Amino acid sequence: MVSMQAGEKSMLRRARAAGPYRAGRRGGKHRVPRAARAPTCDFRPRRLHRPERSGRKHGAGRPWRRGGGAAALRRAWRERRAALLEPSYTPLVAACLCLAEGGVNLWVIRRVPYTEIDWKAYMEEVEGFANGTFDYTQLRGNTGPLVYPAGFVYIFLGLYYATGRGRDISLAQYLFAGLYLLNLLLVFRIYCRTNKVPPYVFFFMCCASYRIHSIFVLRLFNDPVAMAILFLAINLFLEEHWSWGCFFFSLAVSVKMNILLFAPGLLFLLLQRFGLLGCIPKLCICAALQVVLGLPFLLVNPVGYLTRSFDLGRQFQFKWTVNWRFLPEEVFHNRAFHAMLLLAHLAGLGLFAVHRWHRSKESILALLKDPAERKHASPPLTVNKIVFVLFSSNFLGVCCSRSLHYQFYVWYFHTLPYLLWCSPTSKLAHMPKVLLLGMIELCWNTYPSTVCSSLSLHICHGLVLLQLWYGTAPPPVLQTPAPSRRPTAISKKAQ
Repeated sequence: MVSMQAGEKSMLRRARAAGPYRAGRRGGKHRVPRAARAPTCDFRPRRLHRPERSGRKHGAGRPWRRGGGAAALRRAWRERRAALLEPSYTPLVAACLCLAEGGVNLWVIRRVPYTEIDWKAYMEEVEGFANGTFDYTQLRGNTGPLVYPAGFVYIFLGLYYATGRGRDISLAQYLFAGLYLLNLLLVFRIYCRTNKVPPYVFFFMCCASYRIHSIFVLRLFNDPVAMAILFLAINLFLEEHWSWGCFFFSLAVSVKMNILLFAPGLLFLLLQRFGLLGCIPKLCICAALQVVLGLPFLLVNPVGYLTRSFDLGRQFQFKWTVNWRFLPEEVFHNRAFHAMLLLAHLAGLGLFAVHRWHRSKESILALLKDPAERKHASPPLTVNKIVFVLFSSNFLGVCCSRSLHYQFYVWYFHTLPYLLWCSPTSKLAHMPKVLLLGMIELCWNTYPSTVCSSLSLHICHGLVLLQLWYGTAPPPVLQTPAPSRRPTAISKKAQ
């Protein structure tokens, strides 16, 4: 017993000499090992982990925890805003909107009554061809003679047989709903490549447009067919498949001639990419397809086919015009007025081609040369350059059209978001652009058109043109002043 107490005293003396102490079970003091003093080995309950007893909310009075929760909320909000504002989220938003559009189109077909305008006339026109009539001047419908090129006849002949000689209207509506979704996918693919438009804008391009849904699934016009083929051609241009793109561009022209409004921009792109000699084969593809499609009619009555299918002097009815309602009807039908619009169109194309499309140091005539022989290499054709040239070329034609009918809205509707957001946009400029889209939609939804709606549409078009002109202007070149050769004057005091 004495020896054990002596041993404990010696251990305590050694522990005092070594370092810190703590009380033992019997009132003695033991040295705390280094590992035991580490915070991770301290199993005593801490204040931060005790349950609240004062009735305060969990986490109140703890600034570190409150700050962490706020940071998480800010991060979540920032990501949600990014999904609406960052163009990189366009594929995700496009997928959601396409699913929503499927339901919207089904609802429209089942709930909104179909309106007969041109579908019956289309079926009567292609029925004449199915019965063996190849003279284009003899193909007629209840609204008048056939005035579209041969591609229209073949495509709507397929719809004629698919819908039981045009009698199954419901099936035709579902087919056009599928065309609507296909067209939307092609448009979204273009916007994904450009990476310019904030995703929230696409809601106004999809679910919010009553007129576009009506044109596709309630009226069954041929304009959406032509535009869907055109957007396929533009996608091929963006992938550098120029020959196939020209093929489908010509096919779209054979459905309806409004596609020719994109032709000046396409010609500029072909010249910049291949030069004059290099673009001739691409133009031959366009011309050859028109000849092949129209061959059955050209062999019977070539003059009748050309004058009917490509009638550039066709007169429009004043009662259907959307854009010139504020003019007297005599002025609307005046040939001098038509010539003035044509001159304005050509002038606008020339200005945009020289000052906005062409960015090289050389003259625009240098585009006629082979790209390898140009003194200054032309800037590469980027995705945004191709889309901007084609969309602006079409928009200039729409602004100077002799008449716009309600189904013509689809000619440029899907290009408006890019035309408005292709230039850098500040935070304060988003709302005016959205309001501009809404005003254009309101003008097209006003039926029948009025003086106010017609004037408002022209004002909106003018604002879009101004935004295109000033928003895409090249940055000014900063020139450093040349050093002066005159010697610096020295004051008398310095001398």
